Amino acid sequence: MALTRIDREWIEERVRGAGFDLAGIAPVPESGSVEGRGVDSCFTAWVEAGYAGEMEWLKRTNEAGELVRGDLRRTMPWARSVVICAMNYNAAAPRSTDPAPGASGWIARYAWSGSKAAPAPANGSDYHDVLLPKLRSIEAQLRERFDTDCETRCYVDTGPVIERDYARWAGVGWMGKNTCVINQQLGSWLLLGVVVTSLELAGEARALPAADRCGSCTRCIDACPTNALVAPRVLDAARCIAYLTIEKKGAIDEELRPQMGRQVFGCDICQDVCPWNRRAPVTSASALPPREELVNPSLAWLGSMDGPEFNRWFRGSPLERTRRKRLFRNVAIAMGNSGDTSFLPGLREWAVGEDQVLAEAARWAIERIDGARDSKTSIGSVERIQASAR
Repeated sequence: MALTRIDREWIEERVRGAGFDLAGIAPVPESGSVEGRGVDSCFTAWVEAGYAGEMEWLKRTNEAGELVRGDLRRTMPWARSVVICAMNYNAAAPRSTDPAPGASGWIARYAWSGSKAAPAPANGSDYHDVLLPKLRSIEAQLRERFDTDCETRCYVDTGPVIERDYARWAGVGWMGKNTCVINQQLGSWLLLGVVVTSLELAGEARALPAADRCGSCTRCIDACPTNALVAPRVLDAARCIAYLTIEKKGAIDEELRPQMGRQVFGCDICQDVCPWNRRAPVTSASALPPREELVNPSLAWLGSMDGPEFNRWFRGSPLERTRRKRLFRNVAIAMGNSGDTSFLPGLREWAVGEDQVLAEAARWAIERIDGARDSKTSIGSVERIQASAR
């Protein structure tokens, strides 16, 4: 069945009715078409360049040795259109680039959410779990209205779909130089979900792709502390702070640790500096209420959490997947970057612990704090000598 413009409008109404802020439908390019080859070749080149780091699921191949991601029809031959659903998660809270309390860390904005009904500490809410039921309700409505036998699949970051390309083709937003989807009205604080369907999209129902409005701006590229944005719209994930603090297992390269600053889970810097986010509206989604305690959290508090307390605060949230020991590794690095000597006793305990990755990170942090202290002492001594000479 070919979806008309009226059908598209009906679907977009249902998407917004499910609680999403933006909606669109994009056709799935035919295998071998210009658009299809373009997406496939770009993704293949990105993986072959090593930019996927240790994220092995992005490198999965089929029996023919072809990447599962890239050409959607290679995985789902029946796929004809993709419904794009975007939810704004911007909160009325400071940015990571704003002045912050001393010795505080930073948790990415999308991971702040939790239950409003329960008092703190309350279990978190992972956006995957929030968005997926909404997508399934849209999927059910599609089957009921159009064809109960049509093929559909719902995904929130988990399928072989390169969502950003479909968001652009659907007119939802363009891919910014920081690789995030940017909408002219809402900015880039967007969570994306998709419904892949076998329903065709008639030519008259197709939206114009979103125009690129980044212009000559390179603020995101210039602001990235680890130089992970190796070119406009090309991210070396292996250098990205979000990857390092969330996906990276084991020790983090010492060269990158100083540039990680106070980030302990994810990174918002490339979005915080984006001009399109200056006036980004605050979310109205009651499903993703932010927990104030996770905005600029105390590093000492995070580092003191035992297992039960970690579970009380982060069960059901994105941080649960990272787990406590990996969070401690990130906290240790942030403590080292703070130069705060009050962290030394706790770091020394970690430095002789059984977790070798955490112990090594703690020893590095101790050396960094001691080095900063020695540097201050040396500067102070020089100033005293200069003063006495006068």
